Amino acid sequence: MDILGWNKKGKTFIHKDARLRYVREGNGEALLLIHGFPTSSWDYSFIFPELVQQFDCFCADLIGLGYSSTTAKKITISDQAQALEVLLTTNGIEKAHILAHDLGDTVALELLSRKTSGKASIEWLSCALMNGGIFQETNRPRLIQKLLNSPLGPLIGQLSSKRVFVKTMQRIFGSSTQPAKKFLDSSWSVLLDNNGRKMIPIISRYLSERKRYKSRWETPLFYPTIPMAMINGVEDPISGRTTAERFQSKVPNNFTVKLALGHYPHVEDPSAVLSAFNNFHKTLSKEN
Repeated sequence: MDILGWNKKGKTFIHKDARLRYVREGNGEALLLIHGFPTSSWDYSFIFPELVQQFDCFCADLIGLGYSSTTAKKITISDQAQALEVLLTTNGIEKAHILAHDLGDTVALELLSRKTSGKASIEWLSCALMNGGIFQETNRPRLIQKLLNSPLGPLIGQLSSKRVFVKTMQRIFGSSTQPAKKFLDSSWSVLLDNNGRKMIPIISRYLSERKRYKSRWETPLFYPTIPMAMINGVEDPISGRTTAERFQSKVPNNFTVKLALGHYPHVEDPSAVLSAFNNFHKTLSKEN
């Protein structure tokens, strides 16, 4: 599905000073899909048609990314999590599963942290994470990410070019599953359409938040109250094999799948990710 087809499915949800663009489709138990940085919900279009056969899927562009916009000069992980909670509750959802990627992993852990502290608006049923910096010990952010999170961030953001974007993406995809030109062109176009050069350094501050809230966001991993899974592209230089191995060793009763892919497994090999995700959910059915 191309970006135009994906956008035609979209609806708009207003939360505080943000306008969220989201897609809802399917039947069954609710599934919240949380995308990564700096791309958009369109990343999930590669597996969305299959997921909606089993789930009532909610897939939103995070605040400041994709076609979601905001007037805020500061966007926190807590802001992102609260917006998604309100989106679900406004649509009458009380229980849901999670599938997250990259930045979305951290948002997911904030949602689960609220469950742990008894302040969650949603009863989370399970959580599957894909390549994200959930462990400070294993995460290796690219230089461009570090610069965007520094005082130079606004300048670096304004100077960002498609050439740099394409090269960065090619370096983090798998060696045999390089991104298609269509994916790169469309993702860059969406970034420009939503004033992405301005928003990227603002959102990039999540890297500092990961350090500040390390203990809070590791608690749902080390002391899980719901089934947890990791679907990991082990060729990813940012959060690949070492992240999967730490998850496997530290998260009790986890379900871990390692794939010969890079940082965007659901884009690189949708079938492999769907197979892993479905196998995880089959284990949930056996538990029930």
